[in-house]
Amino acid sequence: MADDAPLTLRHLIGGEWIDAPAEREVRSPSDLSELVALQPDGGVEEVEAAVAAARAAQPAWADASPELRSDVLDRAGTLLLERKDRIGRLLAREEGKTLAEAVGETARAGRVLKYFAGEALRRHGQNLESVRPAVEVQTYRQAVGVFGLITPWNFPIAIPAWKAAPALAFGNAVVMKPAGTTPATAAALAEVLVEAGLPKGVFGLVIGPGRVGAAIAAHRDIDGVSFTGSQGVGAQVAAACMARQARVQLEMGGKNPLVVLDDADLDRAVSVALDGAFFATGQRCTASSRLIVQEGVHDRFVEALAERARALKVGHALDPETQMGPVANASQLEQNLDYVRIAQAEGGRLVCGGERTQGRTDGLYMTPAILSETTPDMRINREEVFGPVASIIRVRTYEEALEAANASVFGLSSGICTTSLKHARHFQRYSRAGMVMVNLPTAGVDYHVPFGGTKGSSYGPREQGFAAVEFYTQTKTAYSFAG
Repeated sequence: MADDAPLTLRHLIGGEWIDAPAEREVRSPSDLSELVALQPDGGVEEVEAAVAAARAAQPAWADASPELRSDVLDRAGTLLLERKDRIGRLLAREEGKTLAEAVGETARAGRVLKYFAGEALRRHGQNLESVRPAVEVQTYRQAVGVFGLITPWNFPIAIPAWKAAPALAFGNAVVMKPAGTTPATAAALAEVLVEAGLPKGVFGLVIGPGRVGAAIAAHRDIDGVSFTGSQGVGAQVAAACMARQARVQLEMGGKNPLVVLDDADLDRAVSVALDGAFFATGQRCTASSRLIVQEGVHDRFVEALAERARALKVGHALDPETQMGPVANASQLEQNLDYVRIAQAEGGRLVCGGERTQGRTDGLYMTPAILSETTPDMRINREEVFGPVASIIRVRTYEEALEAANASVFGLSSGICTTSLKHARHFQRYSRAGMVMVNLPTAGVDYHVPFGGTKGSSYGPREQGFAAVEFYTQTKTAYSFAG
């Protein structure tokens, strides 16, 4: 029997778990009567203490053998994989992902830690010939210092892991602020890192509202900030960092198009759209929220997708039959429903879903919504909804589809369903997105390759994989006279 007793969360500062008044409730979106955790309201004082501890601990961590850093991350990854069922259950209860999705996310976080355990040993530089006789030139990478990480609620263990792992692997210290919706899952990651042998102070966790993130972004002793969240908050973080010339990396969402051409395999296109739009309750920055469908297949596609969407079982995250869990929090649910109403008012046709529904428990449930007969200028196609809401745009030609796909201030992920190699290759080249999928959902990426977008979706170096070294290290060039 799982132990689902409410947790009382604490800050992690200087390697110690700090008790603090914990009165803010974290309730399960699957069942609002279930208390998952009580969390403290951290603030500037806690951030100051965590940063001071990180600043003191970071030099020794950077100077340690890379094998030591590798071993710690590898042990932490092993612990996550061993505990994926228990931590995944906590994640599902707290965030609302189905249990299968939550366990999978936890396992992914473990794999991320193990990947960067290897990267800790692969930090490399160059030996170069100078243009001057008897002069040798070397470049090598060094740790930057202390990083602040501000993480979202939709992937409450995977995103903290893929931000923290490279920072730690390359010799930096970290102060993290998790989202207020999902602090317990972030605390579970912190516990694993401590148990794996991370030195005191190298990783700090400060739980609290937006003022914690603001204090991190503005702190003079934080050398860089990695943020995932909304465009509005991202702009504030960027301004605070730039004012003091700190590094900044922003991931700020998407309005991702999936193009379906007349020659597509219809069954596959419907499955790709269903996965991209509605799995994880549509709460993915890479979700397929704009479905751009060529007119020859449009009506059959809409009918088939609506049939599949209506059949999705919406319910409690821990129910093994559930295919789509609840919305993560009440404000997000209200926003989702508002956008459905706005789209209808602007001329869109609600094909199915878009309503609040109830299961066996009092949770934040809504039915997956499909809106057809929308146009690129409607708000539903310009603004990120971040829920199980998909809008459909009818187009005549591939060229019109590409134009509609690129007509967005966002540019994170895009996709095309087609059997035409010509159109697939052209779309890969000319889609204005950081990641392009062919006959695959726009959501779903590997952990060992770069992640990021263009335009308003991303700012700064790419996250994840071999690209992460660019943000979390600095290059030093050394000259020496060898004569």
